[in-house]
Amino acid sequence: MIGGSTIEAELAKLKPPVAADAIPAEEYQTRLNKARRLTRDMGAKALLVGAGASLRYFAGVPWGASERLVAMLLPVDGEPVIICPFFERGSLEADLKIPAELRLWQEDESPYALIKQAMSDWGGGVIAVDPALSFEMVSRLMRETGLAIQEASSVINGCRMYKSSAELALMQQAKSMTEIVHRAAARILRDGITTTEVINFIEAAHRKMGAAGNSFVIVQFGHATAYPHGLPGVQTLNENDLVLIDTGCYVQGYTSDITRTYIYGQATPEQQRIWDIEKEAQAAAFAAVEVGKPCESVDYAARAILEKHGLGPDYNLPGTPHRTGHGIGLAIHEPAYLVRGDKTLLAPGMCFSNEPMIVVPERFGIRLEDHMYVTESGAKWFTEPQAAIDRL
Repeated sequence: MIGGSTIEAELAKLKPPVAADAIPAEEYQTRLNKARRLTRDMGAKALLVGAGASLRYFAGVPWGASERLVAMLLPVDGEPVIICPFFERGSLEADLKIPAELRLWQEDESPYALIKQAMSDWGGGVIAVDPALSFEMVSRLMRETGLAIQEASSVINGCRMYKSSAELALMQQAKSMTEIVHRAAARILRDGITTTEVINFIEAAHRKMGAAGNSFVIVQFGHATAYPHGLPGVQTLNENDLVLIDTGCYVQGYTSDITRTYIYGQATPEQQRIWDIEKEAQAAAFAAVEVGKPCESVDYAARAILEKHGLGPDYNLPGTPHRTGHGIGLAIHEPAYLVRGDKTLLAPGMCFSNEPMIVVPERFGIRLEDHMYVTESGAKWFTEPQAAIDRL
């Protein structure tokens, strides 16, 4: 149902689902061991991982990056070392999920000297560096230590791209929450409601469901749906407007990211036609997932549907202006990508969005976005795709 309910009534009905288990301690050790092996394979002596999603992945520390270096230095042989400001020690120890040596630095000291000393203790060698580490930090690392470095995408992606059953369960919880919130958001719509009111409702609803807040929210009405990530400013809903809502939430660091596009009133024949093509393209992308095929093959499958219906080709409009999908996990967008040129081979445990959005320039856009994960027998949905243009 679209419309007909109130914000208060919908919030009252929401109940948290059964929570998935946290990542077990032994899984962190499995991740570290795989990282050691991949680091050794690239000829490096240690892996340096900065604050952010990868530090959370390997050490359980949910800190964002800042100008102060917080990092894990993982030798290919031996226990990890955590480099951290001295005054953060208590907070770090409360979050840390792995046994590690702490090497702490005061505000008037250089953390890079601690890295240099640790590498010296281990006999020197090359450091494989997290690609998310800032340019400034990498520059200081090279300048202050004189150590040789290599970029460590093969290590980071080689671990994080392939989700375990525990990760899939957390992602399923987040996505199920967001799917419920989407349905509730559709029911609160009314003539004159603003995008701000809908955004505020989605934030409150995700928290009522037990999520750690929104990861993001995009709400667009009418003409604004023609812009993949929307237009600035507050919009007001009118009868027969298209509604595009793209949102997600966090559960123990793992995120959802689901989009629904539907009509508030009566769709035009052209809106219905484009919606049907979008659904067909999304289904084709899902069917194209096969272990051992390159990621780009999924993008080709979706675009073949658009071309069949006279849209595109390539990234031309009306058509799909962006990739068919992205990897997802602890970050909303992460490797690999369902796009031409990404020849990463599909493998069990990989997770992707499936969202070959169709844009009709300056008129409207349709994006249906659900997420899927790869199994030995093909793709499986986390959430069922939207049923029709006038219902969720």
